[in-house]
Amino acid sequence: MSEHTYKIIEVVGSSKTSIEDAIQSAIATAGESLGHLRWFQVVETRGLIDSKKVAYYQVTIKIGFTIE
Repeated sequence: MSEHTYKIIEVVGSSKTSIEDAIQSAIATAGESLGHLRWFQVVETRGLIDSKKVAYYQVTIKIGFTIE
């Protein structure tokens, strides 16, 4: 296995549907401007309540990507 050096960023994804969709959204958006994404870590989950119902899920994640 080769050795890698990683840079870590922190992003927040949101979704009306689920926590999983919020994670996918954050990773997809980060992938539009960054290459070599390798892993993620969920740091925080939260949501928005509207009329006694969950309106949005928000997930803060750290994304690690390799640098050349």
